[in-house]
Amino acid sequence: MKKIGIITNPKKKGAVEATRKLIRWLEKRKVRIYLDRDASNSLRRPGGYPREKIPSEVEMILVLGGDGTLLSLVRLIGKRKVPILGVNLGGLGFLTEVTMKELYQVLDRALKGNFTSDWRMLLDVRVCRGGKHIAGYSVLNDAVINKGALARIIDLETSINENYLTTFRADGLIISTPTGSTAYSLSAGGPIIYPSLDSLTITPICAHTLSNRPLVLPEGMNVRVRLKSKGGDVLLTLDGQVGFDLEDEDIVEIKKARSRICLIRTPTRDYFDVLRTKLKWGEIIGDR
Repeated sequence: MKKIGIITNPKKKGAVEATRKLIRWLEKRKVRIYLDRDASNSLRRPGGYPREKIPSEVEMILVLGGDGTLLSLVRLIGKRKVPILGVNLGGLGFLTEVTMKELYQVLDRALKGNFTSDWRMLLDVRVCRGGKHIAGYSVLNDAVINKGALARIIDLETSINENYLTTFRADGLIISTPTGSTAYSLSAGGPIIYPSLDSLTITPICAHTLSNRPLVLPEGMNVRVRLKSKGGDVLLTLDGQVGFDLEDEDIVEIKKARSRICLIRTPTRDYFDVLRTKLKWGEIIGDR
């Protein structure tokens, strides 16, 4: 690989210096670097690229930051099959699982085409109003429908493949991928799904009916959620980063996207290592 994109979150502690060191390392190996403008401005280095143009120019993208920085990149990649190497500058991330200590060993192998990768499922999310599609998104983690500031329950009429499921009366609803099962869905009581599986999880948020429980669906299932609450102040949130205001009778359609995202991972750690570390399984809290 000779054309590498670098996307950095300069607000992360140590990000600017880590990026500067990475650039020197790549330049010694005669790699052409496509640096995003945020990073180039922070480094006072001319010639930065608009972030949305980088995926079409490179063979691999390095993301230095956290899971949020990587999620923002996913919306820009589209159907391109460019692999992403996520580097976490803080603790270990679910998506940016490579640490700075591991970076150069993993990167050296990746430049030679020798890397371990995961192909992660995406969701295709569309909003319909008055019979017309008015918005569309590609998301890696989840689509969340929830109320705004007012403390009231909303009604969400939900169907699976055109078959009526139920009308959830809840604070909201989370439709997540296996990758997103360790994000908001987990906090709301949803299950952890192994990331290579193709499935959707529907998790109600603080449901009025206690028998409402998370539901796991196989690939090929299409979810339609119709907002049945009047009064507005209901929001569709994509990957926790993009918001869309919903109106009464709006329909949100969610299904498996045709494209996938390729994540490069470290060969020294598996998914269960990440779970144990992030969720602190096996740790003794306090004194007995």
